[in-house]
Parts: sequence; C-alpha cells; structure tokens
Amino acid sequence: MAEHNVDNSNIDRSEFEMRQRTIDRAPFRNLKIDDSRILNTLEGRRKCELCCKSRKFFCYTCCVPVIDNSYFPRVKLPIKIDIIKHAHEIDGKSTAIHAAILAPEDVKIYIYPDFPDISSKEETILIFPSKSAQTVSVEALFTNRKSSSLANRTEVFPIKRAIFIDSTWQQTKAIYKDQRLRELRCVILKSRISQFWRYQKKSPRWYLATIEAIHQFLVELHTCAYTEGYPDIHSSVLNGKQSSVVNSKKTEECAEITQKYHGEYDNLLYFFKYMYDKIHSIYDHDQLQAYKRPLA
Repeated sequence: MAEHNVDNSNIDRSEFEMRQRTIDRAPFRNLKIDDSRILNTLEGRRKCELCCKSRKFFCYTCCVPVIDNSYFPRVKLPIKIDIIKHAHEIDGKSTAIHAAILAPEDVKIYIYPDFPDISSKEETILIFPSKSAQTVSVEALFTNRKSSSLANRTEVFPIKRAIFIDSTWQQTKAIYKDQRLRELRCVILKSRISQFWRYQKKSPRWYLATIEAIHQFLVELHTCAYTEGYPDIHSSVLNGKQSSVVNSKKTEECAEITQKYHGEYDNLLYFFKYMYDKIHSIYDHDQLQAYKRPLA
C-alpha cells in the first residue's frame, strides 16, 4: 500500500465524513472502467505456462495473464512505472500485479533488492511522502520544470518514470532507506480515500492500495499537463453532473488541446473494481473492518 496526506483542513469533519459516505455508496460511478462481468463466465482455474501453478485470471508470481487477452482491457500509460515490491509482501494480496497485467508495456515489478535502472534522476520521481525538502506535489513538477535544464524540451510531461513501493508501511520505510531512492525527488499525492477491502492494522483509509496510488498519480499527472486546475474524480457523485475543467493554452502547440481527464487510465482499476464488487456482494460495506478505519 502507499501513503499520501489528506488535506481536509478547510472542511468540517462531519461534512467530510458525510461526503465520504456518499462516495462509498458508488465509488466507481464516474470512472470509465470496462464491464468486468465477463470474468464471471470463466470457470475454474488455469495453469500458468511459466511456473505451472494454478491461477484464476493471472499469475501474480510470473506477472502474466492465464486467460485470453479478450477478457480484460489494455492501458497505455504516458510514462514508465516501476514497482519495487518487498520480498515479504504476499503476492496474492498485492494489487501491483493489476498494473503489470493491464499496462504490460509500461509497468515492471521488481522484488527488492532488485532495482530498476535509474539512468536519469532528473526525469525520475518516487511516490513517497518523505519529510525531506525534496517532497513536492505533482503540480510542482510542472512549476519546477521552468527552472530546470529540461525547460526547453517539448515533452508534455516533465518526467519519464515514476517509482512506487509495494509493501506495508513498515516495510516501505525499510526500502526507502536504500541510497538509490534517497537521491530521488519524492512526490506526495492529493487527497483520496482508499476503497481497498483488506484491513491493515494501524493504517487510516488514506493509505492507498498500490493500484489506487498509481491511478491517482496518473490522473494528477494528466490533468496538470493538459488543463488548469485539478478535477475531483468523485465530484459528480455529489453534484449530479460531470465536473468541468478550464483548459489552459500552455503553448501554441497545445492551443487546440481541449482535454480534461477523460478516464484514460481508469481501466487500471478493472480487476480492482471486479474484486471490490465480489467482496461487496458477500459482505456489507459498513461491516468490513477496512472501512472502519479513520478517514484522517
């Protein structure tokens, strides 16, 4: 799981909790996720061709699907994503595999101490809430680019690679001590409450599952690149309509861009939503321990 701070300083606690209860009734309503009910037509389990172990939809050890590609979408990401997984993190409980299956061209998982090759520290960030001076928001990446040596480049995005740590919070801190990560800028995400059904002791609901953190980061990155302002993906649940974003003409080349966020990366939550729906078809949301965790 990943951590990011919730900024609810300007909202009354009871109002914040009421808003979240509204979102919890239909947390994926505004996301463009393909219908995953087709997975219900698949019976039994299948053997992974690489390790020969029995799996349901994908092999979380080999990071390959065991079902035909027609049963799930593929997502193209704007940058490369590396996930460093703690060796003691239980494979079957991790959501990192979802990203590797759904975006295989852009996502790679490493088991620590294996490590991605960080050829350019200036174009690589770590999603981690470090207390150091290097911690910045996604928006700040675009602001900081103006004074960077990359300022004259024409790329839409100021980075080419993002690294996530997939582990419990205690294990994450151990991995972060690795000097190879300490030299990277750390990025902290905007507020978002997790819908992950697995309970982790002493963790509030703003500790996101890895796949949720990846999705949140990409939404922020896309929005900062193409628009002015940040759209709340849940806002239309509350006001009954699709939220709008004012477009920004950053350069003449971008003058014709009329994009806000159109759900380009929502299918990263394809398996996550499927499993969420399965769990909630069996258990009442309010009775699950994971959703009783504090919101702040």
